[in-house]
This record gives sequence, structure tokens and C-alpha cells, in this order.
Amino acid sequence: MDGPAQAPASVLLAHGAGAPMDSPFMAAIAGGLAQRGWRVVRFEFSYMARSRETGRQHGPDRMPVLQEAFREQVRLERAAYPERPLVIGGKSMGGRVASLLVDALAASDAVRGCLCLGYPFHPPGRPLTLRTEHLAVLQTQTLIVQGERDSFGKRPEVEAYSLSPQVHLQWIPSGDHSFKPTRSSGLSEEQTLAAAVACSHGFLSELLKA
Repeated sequence: MDGPAQAPASVLLAHGAGAPMDSPFMAAIAGGLAQRGWRVVRFEFSYMARSRETGRQHGPDRMPVLQEAFREQVRLERAAYPERPLVIGGKSMGGRVASLLVDALAASDAVRGCLCLGYPFHPPGRPLTLRTEHLAVLQTQTLIVQGERDSFGKRPEVEAYSLSPQVHLQWIPSGDHSFKPTRSSGLSEEQTLAAAVACSHGFLSELLKA
């Protein structure tokens, strides 16, 4: 857990497919949001926990298994802090799982919104294999923070998609799937991660005003 115990809201974040909850990316986002006053809770899916225990890489579980694991984390957080506003999200695959659940969780568990950090709109090199159907009809406020040159969905591609009015996009200049910029951009990775934290903080703040 990162951030103050008496934060105005909790942010439940899941990791991406290939890196654990304590990856440098996840640590930077969680730490940055904690410094802004939010309580950030990171968790690992069971396949990643197995990888940590065995020292061998395991591929992600099937989507129903991932979704149930995320629901269980929401139940745990709700049991511990029933009155505190809750936002769910994550890095890449973790954000996708959250976005698939958020409308149902908003209705049943009062989840306020969803934060996707580098959404996997399609597999790299397969732009026609879209993962956007649910994003077109999403009813819950969702922020997608996306690198402009993300191989899972570059800016020209994503801006052509039909997305729900509840889905908001924030672009990280020159950023890749983990917001790392090109050398020629003149930006540092520290700067782009700070930009991601800043726009996530702004989104969370607006949610609490609603």
C-alpha cells in the first residue's frame, strides 16, 4: 500500500501481462499518486505470484480467472474501507481487466471510475484485432493514459476509434507502452511518468467532485 491511510479515495491497480506489481513502472505510478495524497493498492494475479514463487515465467490466466481475481480484490478493499471512494485500473492488461468490470462494479460496489495506463487496444502488429467493443458503450468515467507511439495503439489509430463519451484520453508525448520517450523528443522517462501521474491525479480529483 502506498499513500496516506486517510486518503480521500483508494486506487486499486493491477499489473500488466509481463511485469509484476513492483515493477519500476508500477512503483513510479503508485509512488507518484501517493505523493499527491491518494491511497494506492497494488496486487498480483495468481499467475504472476506463481512466477515469483517458482522463478519461472508463467503466462496470464484466462480472462474469467483474471476478472474474478480483480473482483476479489475489490471485495477485500470494500470490506476494509466500506465508505471510501474506490477507483480501479492498472497497467496494460490490468487496466483492460478493470475496464471490462467497471460498469458492473460501479453498480454493485460503488466503484467511481477506471484508470488505464497504456491500454492494449490491439496486439502489436495486429491493428485489426481490436479490444475496444466494451469501450464504445462504457458508462463509467474512465481515463486512458496512452503513449503517442504505443505499439498497442498509436495516437492516429486510437483517435479513429468509436469510444464512449465516458472514456477520456490523455496522451504522453513520444511515449511508448510504458511511456518511455524517444531520445530525440528531449524528454526523460522521469518527465513522462510524472506527466502520467499528473493527469491521473487530475482525473481522480474530478471524479471526487462529481
